[in-house]
Amino acid sequence: MRVQGPAAIHAAIEQTYRNESRRVLATLIRLLGNFDLAEEALQEAFSAAMDQWPGEGVPENPRAWLISTGRFRAIDRTRRRKKLDEISLQLALDADESDDAPSLEIDERDVEDDHLRLIFTCCHPALAPDAQIALTLREVCGLTTEEIAAAFLGKPATLAQRIVRAKNKIRDAGIPYEIPGARELPERLDQVLRVIYLVYNEGYSASAGDKLLRADLSDEAIRLGRLLVQLLPEPEAMGLLALMLLQDSRRAARSNADGDLILLEDQDRSLWNQAQIAEGCALVEQSLRSRRIGPYTLQAAIAAVHAEAPSAAQTDWAQIAGLYEVLQRASPSPVVDLNHAIAVAMHRGPAEGLALLEPLTQQKQMQGYHLLPAARADLLRRMGRVAEAIQAYEQALALAQQAAEQRYLQKRITQLRAELKG
Repeated sequence: MRVQGPAAIHAAIEQTYRNESRRVLATLIRLLGNFDLAEEALQEAFSAAMDQWPGEGVPENPRAWLISTGRFRAIDRTRRRKKLDEISLQLALDADESDDAPSLEIDERDVEDDHLRLIFTCCHPALAPDAQIALTLREVCGLTTEEIAAAFLGKPATLAQRIVRAKNKIRDAGIPYEIPGARELPERLDQVLRVIYLVYNEGYSASAGDKLLRADLSDEAIRLGRLLVQLLPEPEAMGLLALMLLQDSRRAARSNADGDLILLEDQDRSLWNQAQIAEGCALVEQSLRSRRIGPYTLQAAIAAVHAEAPSAAQTDWAQIAGLYEVLQRASPSPVVDLNHAIAVAMHRGPAEGLALLEPLTQQKQMQGYHLLPAARADLLRRMGRVAEAIQAYEQALALAQQAAEQRYLQKRITQLRAELKG
């Protein structure tokens, strides 16, 4: 590819950075054996592109050019500093001293595998869960520490320290930069899927702050899900991608122009993204056919039932309740029990759902979970028990930290108080 003109060259470099920088970084980490050295090499490679491409044109294989340039710049820099550590010394010994220009012989399959290796390294179980998320967002997704801090309500300096500690842990513990073998893969894949879904959830429904949605995070999680399915087409990876696509298909309908929350039953379904729904449903079917059905596939199947319903009134709540019963056996948790109770309420009536919710109020891990009293409040409202519903909504409001959810809960309280007076 040859691009002419300074403006076109600059645009090409920017596009290459957006599309290729994380793949280039992943390969540089493998070649250089050091996160920090690879990050410096990445920046130097793009700086070299800014200097050279306007005069020489964009190379036929920009990714290979950047990888080779970054690697050689890193070797030269460590030589100049004369402070080679063991890794850099080995790089210097391995380098072909006679090469005056970077080689463009880069195995494309290796580059794609490098990206997958990086995901598994960032999600290694030896790292603390919060470090896995921070490192994945920084190294795999390319978010800045400021962006990560904003998403997860931390201080940039704290996030930066967490990332540094995680890198040091990888180096000091000798965590291998590799895709796990067949024996380790199921457990390690679960960890990767968990981190990707945590990133997605924070984008789909921010845990706190003024914004209900963080589209940049949900988009990144979906991109990682696609990459994982492309490189490692395991049924649960397909299930997770399907789940994210189906949930994300409702993005445009989940809030109004003022950023206020719109519940599923009240959403304008003409705004739902039909292409995402079709892709998600196809992935669900493919995963189900494997007969290796896990929690993400089951959740995706539930999301598919919602997505295929022409209206809220035509939702197959019996099927959804049945799928939640299977999910309770496959991956039991109080949150799954909560969602099952809601499905039962919609299928058999609010009284049966409320009876299933009551035991959850005694569970310690649900004490601070605002969606439990919010669900109770909704069922009490549907049963006409207005005073109790107001009390439950107030409890949910006291626990909620997200501005759009707070506004929704306050609106419900105001409506019900007016109803009591009225």
